[in-house]
Amino acid sequence: MLQWNELHPYNVVHVFRIPAALDLERLRNVVNGRLEAHGLTGLALNRKRGTYHYHGGPVSCEIKIINGGENPRELLRAEIERQLNTAFIQSGRFNPFKFFVVPEQDCFSLGVVYFHAVADAESVVLLIKEMLEAYLKGNGSQFFKPVNLYPGRRDSLLGQPGLVARKIAALPAFVRDMRSSHRLPHGDESDCSNRFAFLSLNSGQLNSLLKTAKAWDVTLNDLFLSILMQSFSHLKSDRAREPKRRKISVGCIVNLRKDLGLENQRAFGLFLGSMVVTHEIPDGMSLMELAKDVRRQTLAIKQSKIYMATSLEMFFGRFMLSWFPLERRRKLYQKHYPLRGGITNVNLNSLWQQPPGEKPVDFFRAISTGPVTPLVLSITTVGDIVNLGITYRTMVYSELDIERIKGDFLEISERLKNCP
Repeated sequence: MLQWNELHPYNVVHVFRIPAALDLERLRNVVNGRLEAHGLTGLALNRKRGTYHYHGGPVSCEIKIINGGENPRELLRAEIERQLNTAFIQSGRFNPFKFFVVPEQDCFSLGVVYFHAVADAESVVLLIKEMLEAYLKGNGSQFFKPVNLYPGRRDSLLGQPGLVARKIAALPAFVRDMRSSHRLPHGDESDCSNRFAFLSLNSGQLNSLLKTAKAWDVTLNDLFLSILMQSFSHLKSDRAREPKRRKISVGCIVNLRKDLGLENQRAFGLFLGSMVVTHEIPDGMSLMELAKDVRRQTLAIKQSKIYMATSLEMFFGRFMLSWFPLERRRKLYQKHYPLRGGITNVNLNSLWQQPPGEKPVDFFRAISTGPVTPLVLSITTVGDIVNLGITYRTMVYSELDIERIKGDFLEISERLKNCP
């Protein structure tokens, strides 16, 4: 990821909507106090080895105030875009977190920007949960359990010959899928600018998706993958004129904590794997047929656990990138790893049990596309709704494309309400 960051800022933005008035001084004290107490300051990178180390010490994070005006939602969206496209200054020791707030009447939105190479969503959600609970209760100095910044390496493939063998055995089919996947034109390869769009599905729409997934014997994640793939197939492209590259490939991030034995531990870091599903999606194919085919692919991947060998792919990618000049690095993934997009799933309900009867904290995410995928769909379940954050590369997708994708999610979730 450090090499990805050299091609485009690889940042993540989390936004929490807090049902309380903003007290900036109290918020600043809680944020700085928690970062210092957990040692999440003074980050230094070792690019040669691809490692990092926290040196700790005092920190004074700026919390940028964005006055909401008449349209706070649009200002929030614009700030998210700006942060996605602004790299962290990484010389010497630096703070891998930035914060901003958008005040509204009797509530405010807190934006947390972090350097993705050092943390995954679960790490940051639990950290911000701790901060916000301290802020809302007014007890910023309350006792808290330290986080483990350097959990022992559990992703080493040296002691897992079976996993390595399964990964190698799966490579020929994976290469065939990539060679038969459609490649969208990327325009100016040096322009990796990200834009951001947002969509929410209400409780009725989420319920219809859950019932449909159960009736079709697929997971909700499979259904989201299928809707996104079908939506891609609706977009205007020259895919029909390329008989050897008619398939659509989409990636999916996998949380590895359970597989690595890190569940219910205070491990702070990046513990993610990935998998890819591929389908030609012929004309007239129903969503149910596609979802069942996607389910067969994801089930086979989960049973073989080859998503746990993502570190092998990362090592190979790092080795390949090191041999090429910047211009060729930008084209490497587009040419050999032609994903249309990817999804990432977080269920806030499983990480943050909010007290019943109180106004809940709302939450959504925006994740940089990086050099690998031109669109990232961040799916976040909060209470009985789903927030969809769509980050996309402007050289690949237009605003009209994104509106079509949003419209497909809304139309399909409404249509499925009428399914038996």
